[in-house]
Amino acid sequence: MAQSSLPSSSVSPLKCKSSDLESVEGKLGFQIHGIEEEVVKKMVYDALVWYSMNGLLAGDRAVKRSGTLPGVGMVHAPFSLLPMSFPASHWKQACELAPIFNELFDREIRLGLHRSDYMLDVQTNRLLQVEFNTISSSFPGLSCLVSKLHRNLLHHYGSHLGLDYSKVPENAALDKFAEALAKAWTEYNNPRNGETVAIVYFRAGYTPTDCPSEAEWKARLLIEQSSAVKCPSVAYHLAGTKKIQQELAKPGVLERFVNDKNDVEKLRKCFAGLWSLENSDIVARAIEKPDLYVMKPQREGGGNNIYGDDVRETLLRLSKEQSEEDAAYILMQRIFPVVFPAFLIRDGICHKDHALSELGVYGAYLRQTTKPTHVS
Repeated sequence: MAQSSLPSSSVSPLKCKSSDLESVEGKLGFQIHGIEEEVVKKMVYDALVWYSMNGLLAGDRAVKRSGTLPGVGMVHAPFSLLPMSFPASHWKQACELAPIFNELFDREIRLGLHRSDYMLDVQTNRLLQVEFNTISSSFPGLSCLVSKLHRNLLHHYGSHLGLDYSKVPENAALDKFAEALAKAWTEYNNPRNGETVAIVYFRAGYTPTDCPSEAEWKARLLIEQSSAVKCPSVAYHLAGTKKIQQELAKPGVLERFVNDKNDVEKLRKCFAGLWSLENSDIVARAIEKPDLYVMKPQREGGGNNIYGDDVRETLLRLSKEQSEEDAAYILMQRIFPVVFPAFLIRDGICHKDHALSELGVYGAYLRQTTKPTHVS
């Protein structure tokens, strides 16, 4: 929905009515929370056994020795007992976008391990991008195992629930990421590979606490100036920031980087409304109706976004202070995804609740000199 008064974006935020947030039990064809208690208990038990046997585990912070020795202080990762229903057409759309986003963000590095996150907006029935991750795109290992777990559970209980386990898509993200790293090492092709560092993969380095002293910054500079393949380089890391996401949403910007008009249209179709705080009109609207917007800083790792009345208070404070702090934020249309019933398992305890979900699509990209290779 275009609005000429908002030049920074072609999408206007829409208000989500309470009727749009109904659970999707009817659409799934059965009542999830109506499953017999004994069946749920059996499924939870089988799931926990499967988790333990297949390594779907994480460190338990409550155990002091956790992480000091292999296998000490481990607990199953929190999970949803059943997968959520997601329209096949939107899932296919997200998968088709992966290689396009790979090339959009590739400007000078050779290896990218990405995850593009989406939500299905119930008001517009559009698949909208939440963010594009270029550093430490987490959980390819855990997510692959969760997919296998859901297929396994539905293989045994699917006939009772009326669900087909084959409808759960297979997830090969972990293998493809490993394949991309191996191909990058091969492409590096240094006869002294046994003595030099060929690839640097950043599992951390995206929060201020990761660089508490000058020593860490010097190490980062040393890596950046080296000939090693960086995943990501500093430039590539910055390309994944919220500010770049907002700039790409401006009319005419995508065309500078993507030649195929069809690809441009596919990308723009998944963009939510994104605006700079320099846009006084949209700032005024966000102050008036803060629940329709999200304020995002240039941070990764979750837990940094601003919602609801805090949006109004933060915008009023920034307006009063007239500082440069407003450049650290962007405004984004708030996406209202489907609320669905779920059984959520944590510490072996099953919680009956409702949940929201993101669709994360992994992509691996390797540029070999001038020829790009899409590994996944």
